[in-house]
Amino acid sequence: MNIDKLLIRIAGSFVLVSVLLAHFHSAYWLWFTGFVGANLVQASFTGFCPMVKILKAFGVKPGKAFE
Repeated sequence: MNIDKLLIRIAGSFVLVSVLLAHFHSAYWLWFTGFVGANLVQASFTGFCPMVKILKAFGVKPGKAFE
């Protein structure tokens, strides 16, 4: 699995988990959902994503989007 696919999977999981936590625990978890969404938008403009740096450090092979 490359970074591109793993990044989408991680971001989607963060959004789903934070929405569930907001529903069952506290609405403040929606701030995390907003943070993930804002980070995805800025990554689409700048090409920089902190999670990509983390995944590269763990040795995940790069894809085409974040070369």
